Amino acid sequence: MEKSYKEFLSQITTFIFDVDGVLTDGSIQISTDGELLRTMDIKDGYAMKHAREKGYTICIISGGKNEGVRHRLKGLGITDIYLGCADKVEQMEEFFDIYEIAPENVLYMGDDIPDLYPMRKIGMPCCPQDAASEIKEISKYISHKKGGKGCVRDVIEQVLKVQGKWIEE
Repeated sequence: MEKSYKEFLSQITTFIFDVDGVLTDGSIQISTDGELLRTMDIKDGYAMKHAREKGYTICIISGGKNEGVRHRLKGLGITDIYLGCADKVEQMEEFFDIYEIAPENVLYMGDDIPDLYPMRKIGMPCCPQDAASEIKEISKYISHKKGGKGCVRDVIEQVLKVQGKWIEE
């Protein structure tokens, strides 16, 4: 019998998130000067900041290069932000080496083909509701929330609740 995804949550110490399609809904607005603008959910931001405060490691690995994204995430206390990544597996493995992270302790949330290979190498692959079918097929958990609409909050909240670190009563 296959394990329930909830059985994997107790061993998570590290979160890795893609940006476009996970932290955003995947759409972009283009300003008159050509800047690509994205929208992020404030609840996702709260959850990431809370997880950092509770001692979890959070890493962002994205093919996108928008420095506004870096600015927003740094404001949440996230320091491991890798933008413009052509090879997400290579970047992830380098990140693991720096912090001595075991892949089985990682939750990776991605939404499309560039996330497929890194997601195959970690303990808890998961995705937003509107992820590509190939990503859904390998995910141990598919959020009921769409990308940019609270899926990051969903997975962080579940992990922290299982580990008794969500809120103090």
